[in-house]
Amino acid sequence: MKNSLKHNKTILYPTDTVWGIGCDATSEQAVAKIYSIKQREETKSLVILVSSLEMLKQYVAEVPKKALEILEKATNPTTIVYDHPIGIAKNAIGKDNTIAIRIASDEFCKKMIADFGKPIVSTSANISGEPTPKQFSEISPAILKAVDYVVDLHHDKICEKSSTIIKVTNQNQVTVIRP
Repeated sequence: MKNSLKHNKTILYPTDTVWGIGCDATSEQAVAKIYSIKQREETKSLVILVSSLEMLKQYVAEVPKKALEILEKATNPTTIVYDHPIGIAKNAIGKDNTIAIRIASDEFCKKMIADFGKPIVSTSANISGEPTPKQFSEISPAILKAVDYVVDLHHDKICEKSSTIIKVTNQNQVTVIRP
């Protein structure tokens, strides 16, 4: 799996929320494959997973104080949209120069990302516009065929919901995008 990520390949893996399609978030070539697999326009930004607060700080110009407070109090997976990403593939960044990043809470994800040493894209394992699969058996054959590597783990994992998404600007303005 680590080899796949290093060579701009895509993976299908269980995240701390739903089954996801991932790749090296710093590689424009790998990110382009994700958009192709999902049949999604590159104008829609992607969620990125990091393994720790330290890794997060490497990929955004500033982590606002309010974001740290939210992360400290969060009891569920929480994705925060940050201003001014650094070192992330340009085609993964929003038009407004923001990026949605979540510190993984699942031990498998944290270890996978830490071992890889870079952030990983985390987008739901479905064709754009189709329902998000809640378990491995609901992932479409088209997705299974399109990815380069399928993680053989937690095939019975049932995911109830996606992460909360909150935008926090560098001026500490907070907007809840998805509760």
